[in-house]
Amino acid sequence: MFEHRIRSVVFSAFILTFTLAVSAQTKPRARDLGVPFDGAPGPNNAITDVGGVEVGHTTLISGEGKLVVGKGPVRTGVTAIHPRGKTSNDAVFAAWFTLNGNGEMTGTTWVEDSGFLNGPVMITNTHSVGVVRDAVIAWKVKHGTPDMEGYWWSLPVVAETWDGWLNDINGFHVHADDAFRALDVAHSGPVEEGNVGGGTGMVCNEFKGGIGTSSRVLDAKAGGYTVGVLVQCNYGRRDQLRIAGVPVGKEIPEHPAYGNDTGSIIVVVATDAPLIPTQLKRVARRVSLGLGRDGSYSGDGSGDIFIAFSTANAGAVGTKGLHQLTMLPNDSLDPIFLATVQATEEAIVNAMVAAETMKGIDNHEVIALPHDRLRDVLKKYNRLAK
Repeated sequence: MFEHRIRSVVFSAFILTFTLAVSAQTKPRARDLGVPFDGAPGPNNAITDVGGVEVGHTTLISGEGKLVVGKGPVRTGVTAIHPRGKTSNDAVFAAWFTLNGNGEMTGTTWVEDSGFLNGPVMITNTHSVGVVRDAVIAWKVKHGTPDMEGYWWSLPVVAETWDGWLNDINGFHVHADDAFRALDVAHSGPVEEGNVGGGTGMVCNEFKGGIGTSSRVLDAKAGGYTVGVLVQCNYGRRDQLRIAGVPVGKEIPEHPAYGNDTGSIIVVVATDAPLIPTQLKRVARRVSLGLGRDGSYSGDGSGDIFIAFSTANAGAVGTKGLHQLTMLPNDSLDPIFLATVQATEEAIVNAMVAAETMKGIDNHEVIALPHDRLRDVLKKYNRLAK
């Protein structure tokens, strides 16, 4: 019975992932609604505009009504980000930063010391970090070879936000197969947003939150590099939400959720610019400014944790001989800093625009950001782009 349930859930997750992949290009995004943003996005306006990056989701939705721990309702999942694609075991230069630490991102001690990220970045719910971490190790052993340094070992990077307002979080509904599925179905191109993967049960500014993404392409004078951002947003108070500088949260006060900033946000930044770990640390810090544009003040109960990586300098982790690296001078980083701020701001709004109203445990309901009301508010403040 238990094994049958797991196989059924995984098969359903595959069908849902396939369906979302097909619809990702047609679902309205923030720009489609006339939200004005600065900067030039890449062709998919997604983290996958950075060459080699792949994203996959497993989405778990079942049950309704009263919470019965261990049985549901279930509103959760797993998201996987492969920096160089699922078939590569080549590490990337990386760095991480925590704006407020009421959260978890495993594996960051070694990222900090070594300057490398070796493997995917995974995002799930707070109480599923352990099972997803162990699953990544099992997946790498099954699918890969020893790393570029010749070792069979792994310190996976797994991050979380809390979905316990909508999901039976103490029921431990995420299993290893769900992490395997997210890793296996990861793809380039358009990225599914909203109520998907690790973002399935999340709440953002007391509207429905979840997964969002965006990208920026620098002009030729700045090197033409791409910066991509993916967020799992689950933070913020309604009355603080600002979109395009407009106090949208105060203009749409109806149906708030829990009334305080008890959630979190995980942000992954990717770039093809040749940056070393100290520079990526500076990039990761700039995520905070993008959050501020959308009204976040990083409340005490929020885990705001960010990781940035560069896909340049392939093969830098090898153990023998001298390594020839390329890097931008620090004086050339300003366009990348700005792109990170802009893409973070837009990714969060994209997550809320894509998300749909959801009812979860004990019939807790979180409404989606209403598209028509958003347009009306932007028009009122002369900020509607079209």
